[in-house]
Amino acid sequence: MGIEIERKFLLAGDGWRVAAVKSVRMAQGYINDMAALREGRQNASVRVRIAGDAAFLNLKSRELGSTRQEFDYPIPVADAEALLALCVGGRIDKVRHYVEHAGHTWEVDEFAGDNAGLVVAELELGSADEAFERPSWLGREVTEELRYYNLALAERPYSRWRAEEQA
Repeated sequence: MGIEIERKFLLAGDGWRVAAVKSVRMAQGYINDMAALREGRQNASVRVRIAGDAAFLNLKSRELGSTRQEFDYPIPVADAEALLALCVGGRIDKVRHYVEHAGHTWEVDEFAGDNAGLVVAELELGSADEAFERPSWLGREVTEELRYYNLALAERPYSRWRAEEQA
C-alpha cells in the first residue's frame, strides 16, 4: 500500500520559474465525482492521467489533509484516452513544473482550460512532520482546503469561483 504525504500551497510570485528543471503537460479526469465521496458512497477518488507520453490509473483515499493512501498504476496511453472519455465532471489540463529547492522537488501545477489562472505548488514529504525550507515564492498553505484538490476542480473549476474565493 502506498502512502502519500503532500502539502499544497498557493504561490506568492513567479520566482519558481528560473528553478524549474522539467515541465510536463498533463490531462486528467475522474471516474467518480465529489458527490460520491461527500456522500460516503466511495472512499477513494479514481483518476486517469496522461502525463507526457505516459499514462496512469490512480486511486487516492478520501481523507482531507496531507496524508492519504495512494495507489498508482501505469496503463497504456490508448487505454487512458478511452477512460478519459468515460470520466465525469470536467477534464483537468495543466502543465506540471518540477522545481528544485533546498533538497526538495516541488511540483508546480499551472492550470489551463476552465482552471486557467490557478497555480498551485505541491511538495511530497517522507513523513508528516518532515521539515522543509519555504521558498520565497511560496504563498499560503491550502492543504486543508478541499476546493484546491483536483477532483474538486474537475467538479467546480476555478473559472466558476467567486472573486473572494480566488484571493
